[in-house]
Amino acid sequence: MKKAEDSIRPKMDGARRRFVICMSTAAGAVALGGALARIARADELPHVAADDPTAKNLYYTEDASKAGPPHQTGQQCANCTFFSGGNAAYGPCPLFPGKAVNSKGWCSAYAKAA
Repeated sequence: MKKAEDSIRPKMDGARRRFVICMSTAAGAVALGGALARIARADELPHVAADDPTAKNLYYTEDASKAGPPHQTGQQCANCTFFSGGNAAYGPCPLFPGKAVNSKGWCSAYAKAA
């Protein structure tokens, strides 16, 4: 004889599967939307000014080739862990919240990207 719960179980498994798929899709869409919005906003950020207090404290310069010691050849924002602008000329850096740094720039907080 069939139990009542045996006939309900396949329906519940299908509902659970649909729920998990919908939630996974929604989470992926939110993550992708956030990343795309961040990329779009990066171009709109103001550039770090030379007289910015944080820039002065970190010896930030727009052109790494003109940076003084402790700068070393090859160090620039484009290959720093903190730079998140990809291949763009300017991009966001968490050390300068709300501002964009030059990918060819440099500051004393430079940390080579892995």
